[in-house]
Amino acid sequence: MAKNVVGIDIGSTSIRAVEVARTRGNAPSILRIAEVPLPIGSTSRGEVLEPNTVAAALRELWAVGRFRTKDVALGMGNQRVLSRDLTVPKAPLAQIRESLPFQVQDLLPVPVGEAILDFYPIAEGSGEGGPVVHGLLVAAIKDAVLANVRAVQLAGLHPVGVDLIPFALSRVLAPADVPAAAIVELGGNATTVVIARHGVPHFVRIIPTGGDEVTKQIAVRLEISLEQAEVVKRWIGTGARAQTADDVRAAAVVREATNELIASIRNTLNYFVNTKGDGAPIARLVLAGAGSGLPGFGEALAETTGVPTVVGDPFAGVHWARSIAPEVVAERGQSMAVAWGLAAGGRAA
Repeated sequence: MAKNVVGIDIGSTSIRAVEVARTRGNAPSILRIAEVPLPIGSTSRGEVLEPNTVAAALRELWAVGRFRTKDVALGMGNQRVLSRDLTVPKAPLAQIRESLPFQVQDLLPVPVGEAILDFYPIAEGSGEGGPVVHGLLVAAIKDAVLANVRAVQLAGLHPVGVDLIPFALSRVLAPADVPAAAIVELGGNATTVVIARHGVPHFVRIIPTGGDEVTKQIAVRLEISLEQAEVVKRWIGTGARAQTADDVRAAAVVREATNELIASIRNTLNYFVNTKGDGAPIARLVLAGAGSGLPGFGEALAETTGVPTVVGDPFAGVHWARSIAPEVVAERGQSMAVAWGLAAGGRAA
């Protein structure tokens, strides 16, 4: 029997959702997608500030998307979520998770009681005391998670899981045939970097800068509205399409605004290679998110890092319902990657 789940990506300006049918033994099939805008100030960096306002938007989303299930998978991936390397004695995963509060206080910036903890196993090994499991500790500030869960519940929906957004991205974008690849998702408020080995995430960093900062700088420097600045950014990018003097000025602002971000991404890759990657280079950069289409960004990133860079296709080989038009997929595909990754890993009750 099929079990459907909807992945929900709560952003700064909109909520995106993807409904997936999950049948035993078969790959997930995408049935419906939808997106609705959010009132300004109702969220901040993926965290719900006004639960009732967001709940109203979610009810609108369900009406627009005609979703058939109320089971939803949520994502967290801002600065209130962290991941750390952690090695623990080998045990069943449920037992490892139960033991986390007694093992990880020194790794957290807040008391254990204020965090929600999880463990993502990566590999097994041997330690001084016997078999061990190497993995990633995931910790989220409890209040941030509960605010998002509350908004979903106020909308009459049933959360069946909360996942780390970098894991959702790696689920649908990490190439299994590449020894070490980095997924770079350029979002509005943050840029997520997740490094995977043969498709398995090994390292996560969230850089608190995204495409919105570029838009703001264009607006300020060119003395235009944010709406106009967003259009300029998406068309001009780093300058290949520049024709007028104003175009050239805008391109210079974009380059200046993205140079610092590109340097942060380069430093992240170097850190992983030098400290966690056994010296093995990153073989590929995979761009994701709505910002991946910023003209010239991928080329500048490849030039600075020296790593081949491609725009990822999160929906490669995926079965779509016939009711979803191909042009809708082409237009919204990148922006729906997180919601799709959440739905693909969601567990229906």
